[in-house]
Amino acid sequence: MGYSKILGIGNALVDIITMLDNDKIIRSLSLPKGSMTLVDREMSDRVQMEIEDEKRLLVTGGSVANAINGVANLGVPCGFLGTVGKDELGKLFEGEQISQGIKPLLIHSDLPTGRAVGLVEPDGERTFATYLGAASELHPDDITPERLKGFDIFFVEGYLVYNHALIMAAAVAAKNAGLTIALDLASYNVVEANREILNELVDNYVDIVFANEEEAKAFTGVEPLEAVGNLAGRCDIAVVKVGKEGAYIQQGAILHKIPAAGDLVVDTTGAGDFFAAGFLSGIAKGYDLEKSGKLGALLASRVIRVPGAKLPEEEWVEIRKIEDSL
Repeated sequence: MGYSKILGIGNALVDIITMLDNDKIIRSLSLPKGSMTLVDREMSDRVQMEIEDEKRLLVTGGSVANAINGVANLGVPCGFLGTVGKDELGKLFEGEQISQGIKPLLIHSDLPTGRAVGLVEPDGERTFATYLGAASELHPDDITPERLKGFDIFFVEGYLVYNHALIMAAAVAAKNAGLTIALDLASYNVVEANREILNELVDNYVDIVFANEEEAKAFTGVEPLEAVGNLAGRCDIAVVKVGKEGAYIQQGAILHKIPAAGDLVVDTTGAGDFFAAGFLSGIAKGYDLEKSGKLGALLASRVIRVPGAKLPEEEWVEIRKIEDSL
């Protein structure tokens, strides 16, 4: 029997990863450290002016798009639904998806392709200022039965919660199509601003929920170990990531503690995305929760060693060899 197929939906972005020596620029821009902040085009231009003399790396990104890249590299059939501009960055995004074997279900907008400036401090913590651009043009009507057809798992980006109509349409369509719905809570400030609709999604539609320590506390009001139990009582599988301590995974009354797979940190961008990629790929391949969690931890440990959320092919070759022995 073949693997389950995974479809991701989210913001199609290009990441501008910027390595900083200190937090001076972050403070001068009044950005909340360690979070993702949506900005308008004027603010995005200001951020890019502030970093013009810093070392930068241009990579395709977006939370769920990063995860789907990881899924593809683990050999699981997958697709991505999002919106890009009719510009060079849009061509870059689509071209990379095709080259990775991802089925690009992309809508094209007259707005510029979205971009996320990632400000990375020496300890690896990253702060994002994101201009959605074309990504904001994704519409509830774009989520059609035809686009969902053939997929088994639907991975929804939490950042889409700012568009209530869109994320509810995605949840309803996927539920009606019989897909397993996975949701990443995105960022603690996103949770704080959208708790009511996230409660509705988790309680009524979501099968698998991912959260890091800060997101879990913002959502449930309790610490990680209690939070994973809280969430597991509201959906099928709860995953709470706790950085260097690894992750908690709970289904029903069964709790798994997954240790972190490494401690070298260059840039934490994509760590949660890659954990989700490994975990969902494990589920798609029929692994149990513990092995799926270990695969997630392995991917997360590798992506934090490099700037940005992309790994070279030689890393993937090694990861696939290790996967067999988990």
